[in-house]
Amino acid sequence: MTGSVGAATLALPSLRSRLLRHVLLPLGLTWLAGAVVSISLARHFTQAAYDRSLLDDAYSVASNVRANDAGLELMLSSREVRAVLFDQVESVYFAVRRPDGSLLAGHSGLNMPPISDTDEAVYGFADIYYQGKPLRAVRLRRSEPLAFEVIMAQTTQSRSALLRNLLLYSVIPEVLLLVLLAAWLGRAIRAELQPLARLQQALGQRNAQDLTPLQVQANTRDVRLLEDSLNALLARVARGVQAQREFAGNVAHELRTPLAGIRALAEYGLAQREPEAWRMQLQRIVGSEARASHLVDQLLALALADEARTQMQAVPVALDELVRDAVLRLLPRADAAGIDLGGRGLDEPLRVMGHPTLLEGILNNLLDNALRYGRPATGEGGSITVELQRLADGVHLSVIDNGPGIPGAERERILQRWVQGEEREWMGEGVGLGMAIVSRYAQLLGARFELGRGPDGQGLKAGIVLPPELVIEPDAQL
Repeated sequence: MTGSVGAATLALPSLRSRLLRHVLLPLGLTWLAGAVVSISLARHFTQAAYDRSLLDDAYSVASNVRANDAGLELMLSSREVRAVLFDQVESVYFAVRRPDGSLLAGHSGLNMPPISDTDEAVYGFADIYYQGKPLRAVRLRRSEPLAFEVIMAQTTQSRSALLRNLLLYSVIPEVLLLVLLAAWLGRAIRAELQPLARLQQALGQRNAQDLTPLQVQANTRDVRLLEDSLNALLARVARGVQAQREFAGNVAHELRTPLAGIRALAEYGLAQREPEAWRMQLQRIVGSEARASHLVDQLLALALADEARTQMQAVPVALDELVRDAVLRLLPRADAAGIDLGGRGLDEPLRVMGHPTLLEGILNNLLDNALRYGRPATGEGGSITVELQRLADGVHLSVIDNGPGIPGAERERILQRWVQGEEREWMGEGVGLGMAIVSRYAQLLGARFELGRGPDGQGLKAGIVLPPELVIEPDAQL
């Protein structure tokens, strides 16, 4: 099977990879967006916590600035300053400056952008460099006892380490969970697609003649529906192949005899020298050709019945008009045969749900059968009546003749293909397909096919009974 797969097909992505991509790509993008948000929030709150601690140190220094006769003075000794600014990890720097920028106490080189005079805030934060080190600094502006500013700065090692740890212990587990989820999804999708793989393998290993139903252990409704649809398709194909084989076999079997007879008649006529002999043989050839054409029509009708089994759609049919047209169409043939052909019960409009082709085929075959065999054995004139009745059990469409009829013991056998009644075999016409066609058509229409004696026990009454649910009432809205 793999060798027959084209390069273009092999280049297409598998369903499993497409499903994984459609699931993992949105999931990965969602995780990435969540990670960015998490990092931003972690950075914001970490920065806020350390900035608040830095601001507290600035307030602590500012609270120890006092006014004296010389101006302002920091009331902390060097030891007290070291105690206030003590940090085990970070290096802390400060500077207390007068409004003119001169240094009151602290590190002389420490400075940061001033707070705008229009800004109502009393403090502001900034990232600066001091002595080649990156620092986080705060500038606190005080107006009591006199105006001054406190600049407090510290290195950022601890806050950077805390942020790294937050990211490490939050992002890495999420990445591991994403990898585990991808692996689990891969296995789950592979397991769910196994029935499809088995279905593809079962179809790929089949030969063209194997149309038996597929047997796949479906684990989901979708796969089961696909299996049922494929089995229904295989069943329709099998019926079509069977109908084609049967049609081909019927044609090959049944046409061999009339064609051989036509050839024999032609060869015999060519061997004669008398024109009268030629004329006689040509008439026989015409008769043989007519019987062969009739056989082909019947074989095609059976093929149509097999096809209609899956394609037939019921439509409203004016049954009285259809019967009347059939009688008028076959009236010249009946007159030529010396048979009285008429109808009964055709005056009232009658509409049914059905298939016009099948109803016409039933009527044509019943009338053809009656015209061929529906005359008394004594040779007297025959009589055929097409009767249409609406009774309690449905609509009866019957063709009644006064011929020899069919004994009760043969009525079941006569419905089989290639079977004729014993009284009819001597006539040399037909091949026993007409009643089989009518029976099949009636089955497709949902009707009942009936065979029985005519009135007074004479002749044959053949017809169908359409159930009441197929009858369309005159005032019904379609």
